Amino acid sequence: MLKLRLRKRKNKSVVWNTAPDIQKRVLHLTKSLNLDWVDFKFVHCFRSENSKSRAYARIWGLSKVWQLALDIKPAYIIEVLSEKFDRLNPREQDKVLLHELAHIPKNFSGSLLPHIRRRGKRNFHDRVDELFAKYIKSKSTNV
Repeated sequence: MLKLRLRKRKNKSVVWNTAPDIQKRVLHLTKSLNLDWVDFKFVHCFRSENSKSRAYARIWGLSKVWQLALDIKPAYIIEVLSEKFDRLNPREQDKVLLHELAHIPKNFSGSLLPHIRRRGKRNFHDRVDELFAKYIKSKSTNV
């Protein structure tokens, strides 16, 4: 009887690289949808590898305490997880990026809007679907 020993995969460190291609797409999305509250100079994009997260992408905000401690303006980082995000078709990638942009509040404070619905507020995913539909419509009229 043949026994196979499964080797445990060595834990590799997560590697982050700047993602100018994602930066360009995020700029295009914000301009196409007129998301004028997004201060693009303070939105940075990275592509990560070796993450164990189940997400396709995630957004990181710079909280108020860090802004005060470092005496800097609010900023956001959009991270796409290479192993999952890069396999998506461009349309789905745009939807994922819009999802992350929808987490940025209109006051651009460094905080993030949650997925959960609060009393009297619209559902987060409805907002993402609305943004995506608006984007698709703007793409078809510009072609």
